[in-house]
Amino acid sequence: MSTPELGLPMVVPAQDLPARVRIHEVGARDGLQNEKATVPTEVKAEFIRRLADAGLTTIEATSFVHPKWVPQLADSEQLFPLVSDLGGTGGVPGVRLPVLVPNERGLDRALALGARHVAVFASATESFAKANLNRTVDESLAMFEPVVSRARAERAHVRGYVSMCFGDPWEGAVPIHQVVRVCRALLDMGCDELSLGDTIGVATPGHVQNLLAELNEEGVPTSALGVHFHDTYGQALANTLASLQHGVTTVDASAGGLGGCPYAKSATGNLATEDLVWMLQGLGVDTGVDLGRLTATSVWMAGQLGRPSPSRTVKALSHQE
Repeated sequence: MSTPELGLPMVVPAQDLPARVRIHEVGARDGLQNEKATVPTEVKAEFIRRLADAGLTTIEATSFVHPKWVPQLADSEQLFPLVSDLGGTGGVPGVRLPVLVPNERGLDRALALGARHVAVFASATESFAKANLNRTVDESLAMFEPVVSRARAERAHVRGYVSMCFGDPWEGAVPIHQVVRVCRALLDMGCDELSLGDTIGVATPGHVQNLLAELNEEGVPTSALGVHFHDTYGQALANTLASLQHGVTTVDASAGGLGGCPYAKSATGNLATEDLVWMLQGLGVDTGVDLGRLTATSVWMAGQLGRPSPSRTVKALSHQE
């Protein structure tokens, strides 16, 4: 008998949690871009389709960055047309397929293929802005302004990622006001939503709630916020629960726990979508995701990559060692 057949997890709702959470699935982009070997385009497309079949409604598809910087995603122009039909046609709701666009050239490429959801990637710290974008924080924000403006003019939805919100491998603890400044700037330039990134996985629940409260005080509504936790110190689910208690309803996660952070030694990668769904099911929070199908998808993808999934829920439900 499998665990779900035994009626587990037992549903015990907690007070003051949202009725529904939208999972922003990042495995196909943030997960696969960290792979040493290049995954075939057809496998990526099948991965995205299986994730959609499992009930995920927001699946980050790829990144329109220069192949020199992220060679694993050099096939973005070949991949996106293979899955773009998932987005719905004729006004019929479909799956959101966000793509990362670092600059106006990337935006041009994405819009030419019909992308309707794009994301820019900012940093709360000078060190990471320099390492990731070769710019200061202010220079990177200036670079994003015309990207966001043009995307909005084309009626595309724009997400702003903010990395290093809780700690930086070069600078250590990141002052909350520093994060708030970048978030406020992205919102002011027209981003529809922001994703708060715990890039090296050092956040704790109190820190998370303090940042969320400070953002609210500075006029950033909770409805515009998503959270993106890494599980380096085993805190990702605890931090997610703290976010939900504050009212956050968008959570980033990666199927099978794919992905990691090259800036943190022993980082265990993104919060696994299956682990998140297991917790939310037990809390009675709706996600629309079929955990069995999602687990099967991650087992299939692990086979494509030639190694077991790091997700504890995948291991438990599939009896992997």
